[in-house]
Amino acid sequence: MGAGAFVETSGIKHYEGRVTPYVLMTCFVAAMGGLLFGYDLGITGGVTSMDEFLIKFFPRVYKKMKDETHNTNQYCKFDDQILTLFTSSLYLAALIASFFASTITRMMGRKASMFLGGLFFLIGAILNGLAANVEMLIVGRLLLGFGVGFCNQVTILSN
Repeated sequence: MGAGAFVETSGIKHYEGRVTPYVLMTCFVAAMGGLLFGYDLGITGGVTSMDEFLIKFFPRVYKKMKDETHNTNQYCKFDDQILTLFTSSLYLAALIASFFASTITRMMGRKASMFLGGLFFLIGAILNGLAANVEMLIVGRLLLGFGVGFCNQVTILSN
């Protein structure tokens, strides 16, 4: 691996550089930003199908799921607007937060923005862990979404 240089191929100039530990670490951090969404998908899908969770927060869904008289598709048993709001609120909040994260990053810097995203995520996780009702769950998911949106926007930036 030599030093990087400009190389011209087919009339197009591009930079051919080295793969350094810094480049590898940058790619790793950017990948971890995307991992937040995948991790949430896996966890949420498992939790929303747990009997204990449904009994406490979505008893109508649990009753419909356990009702043997209705011969419906497994997915139709989870057809509930509040459950859908719970699931999708994180993604909506992440979308909204990613629009504001770039401006805040420009004003405050990358590290401060990542800290703010982590703080949103931490408060949302605590709120969801202590949730006593569906409203607390949804507010927690919104805060988690802000954290994910901030971190996804900021982690792809290089120093």
